[in-house]
Amino acid sequence: MDNLHRRNFIKLSTAGALIPAFALPTFASKHEAVNTKSQKMIVDFTTDGLNLSPAEYAQLLVQLTEKGDLKADSYSQHGCVEELENKFATLLGKEAAIFMPSGTLANHLAIRSLAGNSSRVLIQNESHVYNDTGDACQVLSHLNLIPLAPDKTTFTLEDVNNVIKKTTTGRVAEKIGVISIESPMRRKSGELFDFEQMKQISALARSNDIKMHLDGARIFLASAYSGKSPAEYASLFDTVYVSLYKYFNAAAGAILAGPKELIAPMFNARRMFGSGVPQVWPYAAVAIHYVDGFLDRHAKAVKISEELIQKLSAHNNFEIQRIPNGTNIFKLVVKDIPTQTYSDNLKSNGVIAHAGSAATPNTINLLVNETLNRSTAAELESIFVKSLGK
Repeated sequence: MDNLHRRNFIKLSTAGALIPAFALPTFASKHEAVNTKSQKMIVDFTTDGLNLSPAEYAQLLVQLTEKGDLKADSYSQHGCVEELENKFATLLGKEAAIFMPSGTLANHLAIRSLAGNSSRVLIQNESHVYNDTGDACQVLSHLNLIPLAPDKTTFTLEDVNNVIKKTTTGRVAEKIGVISIESPMRRKSGELFDFEQMKQISALARSNDIKMHLDGARIFLASAYSGKSPAEYASLFDTVYVSLYKYFNAAAGAILAGPKELIAPMFNARRMFGSGVPQVWPYAAVAIHYVDGFLDRHAKAVKISEELIQKLSAHNNFEIQRIPNGTNIFKLVVKDIPTQTYSDNLKSNGVIAHAGSAATPNTINLLVNETLNRSTAAELESIFVKSLGK
């Protein structure tokens, strides 16, 4: 992880600490809202972000607006939304960016615009776009999604070459319009697409006039594990989508970044799909607040988690399972105690972690996020051991 801190990530100026209208616990980040239920701040291993409650979110908005310099948008344009778009365009190394109300729409409009008159799209079989959007690209934009690499995160250069050869030599020749890649991949527990394959596929796409789209909903989480900045990933793609709610803690929203000539008309395309939202500043303001310094804060949380993994691995009652080429998800196997009981014990000691499913009854998925910065590896180790009940 030391190499991570030596990398020259793009730095943005801090938007300012929260106005101290509420007493924060001493270990709470200045980027966190107040826990209104109690002054005991918990570590939550169940999400990518802070999992703000409605009360915490409302209090944060009060704090962010009290200074009086927060500017509202008009139909998702101008004001703090424009500030947010400019920040992400810079972070991702793109000419422009636009707010989208959801990642589903961001992915769809990106692929639709990039495809043009070439309707065939290569995509991972396990991707969000292929599995979780109700066939939106197929039904609403008449795109032909061609899924690759079942049960895998990475498809290969050879896979792409095989499809290109097949589509261009058929009785009716067709051109591949877009290659879409999701990384990290949700359905594969945060596994990263192999970067070398990604680079080779990107080069092949450019030589064949095929556009590239990155479903990078969680790409900012990847940097602490791969040592590559979000802009380095984004440089291989024409467009990239980033989630605003998963770990930038907005109540909703997404960013789509790319070339100005493609992004500028998205205002009308967004409206066409029923998303000409009059005001989205409550989302944009919170995302702006958390994006500043996120890479450093997340790197700190990852360092704590890696120390915790080492400590827990030394205990006979625990087994750590890592995701190959993974990011912020690891699995904890707990021995000699039902995981639901263990989960309840953790919660009573200030740690939230979900018990495993019926398929993995002795396993708990632990997601690394900023809440780890409220504690230390040693303190967390003590809680995990204490919660065994021995």
